[in-house]
Amino acid sequence: YQSLLDRSTPHALGRWGATVILGLLYMIRVFILQGWYIVTYALGIYHLNLLVAFLSPKIEPSLLEDSDDDMALPTHHNEEFRPFIRRLPEFKFWYSATKAVLVAMVMTFFEMFNIPVFWPILVLYFIMLTCMTMKRQIRHMIKYRYVPFSHGKTRYRGKEDTGDVFIS
Repeated sequence: YQSLLDRSTPHALGRWGATVILGLLYMIRVFILQGWYIVTYALGIYHLNLLVAFLSPKIEPSLLEDSDDDMALPTHHNEEFRPFIRRLPEFKFWYSATKAVLVAMVMTFFEMFNIPVFWPILVLYFIMLTCMTMKRQIRHMIKYRYVPFSHGKTRYRGKEDTGDVFIS
């Protein structure tokens, strides 16, 4: 099992594709069976929690001892470079999300988890919770000036290797 996980590590697109397909199969199953809304709601909340951890820095800037209001990633060339390190790495995010979908799928085979609820209230509450959580996360990102994605960021290159070897 660990060997399969290790071999899948460099194939992020394939891993996430498989997870999306599993999620779609789960949603189709819930739609066809017309039930298990509490399980689906819990799955959504868990995925939201994983997303927030994925978007958050490992070291909370507001909790640093020497923190003043200047704690942010560098914006000028003469400032210290501090790379963005995630609280939840991408592989663990994928692994936890996939396990959660599989557990939810297995739960749909047991009637005891099919608790009757009025599902539109759960959907509205989930949308409201998602909006509030993401608003707070985006404010945090703006306050401490960090972007958790590398797309669009400047890439710095070192000096080009000429191949000359210096022997002293």
